[in-house]
Amino acid sequence: MGKRASQAPLKRARNVAKTSGAKRKNSDWKNDLSLIKRLRSRREAPVDSIGCERLADPKACKADFEWQCLVAAMLSSQTRDQATAEAMEALHRAGLKSISTVAKAKEKTLAKLIKPVGFFNMKAKTMRAAATICKKEHKGRIPRTLEGLLKLPGIGPKMAHLIMHSAFDRQQGICVDTHVHRIANKLGWVRSKTPEETRHQLESLLPRKEWADLNVLLVGLGQMQQQAASQLISCAVHIRRSPDALQLLHRWLCHSRSSGMLNFWTPRLPRF
Repeated sequence: MGKRASQAPLKRARNVAKTSGAKRKNSDWKNDLSLIKRLRSRREAPVDSIGCERLADPKACKADFEWQCLVAAMLSSQTRDQATAEAMEALHRAGLKSISTVAKAKEKTLAKLIKPVGFFNMKAKTMRAAATICKKEHKGRIPRTLEGLLKLPGIGPKMAHLIMHSAFDRQQGICVDTHVHRIANKLGWVRSKTPEETRHQLESLLPRKEWADLNVLLVGLGQMQQQAASQLISCAVHIRRSPDALQLLHRWLCHSRSSGMLNFWTPRLPRF
């Protein structure tokens, strides 16, 4: 593809986005979410294939599958999906697939295996501690309640909700990570300072049927912006309701300062 052809979507995006600017209400989330589902219809972001909820061995026994869901969630914190997948594969190759094997493993061994992830030394410590607690206090299983999961070391609300969904297929709340928190604020769905505030506001705003898929939708959108920005804009140009999709991207990527939020992401796209 020539240089001019590759820049065509960007030029069109600038022209269409200039028409945006009307004040919006959080009730517009329905329109926004519909557009995001169209933008994410191909499911090509890393989270769609190697997200932490997809890294447990589906052929493992139930107890081991649930534990692996917990470990994947724990390793995924502040870590790219590619690194989490690499660490999980290393643990499985080493035979550390269950609560009992991890509880018996040395902390240094665990740390070496999960070195691709962020804060690997701390995560090795909390993983082994969680395995020991599960073995002694929960008969070799992970807790089946949100409250029980939150008592384990290294498990916060975001992780607990993720584990409840991935390990037990029970949706008790929305999993809100950095991507979800930032995008929901930038689009004006919520006005919050912390992921927990965002979770409470989103759960009040969105019907329960939308909870399960929201995290993957928004995380994938964030990953596309960070890792395949031109592809994201090209997708917006070619889907139905293209002008609306381009305006959504404009609001999300270019209005962070005007919305009063710190511009955590430096967009790789030119300002429209």
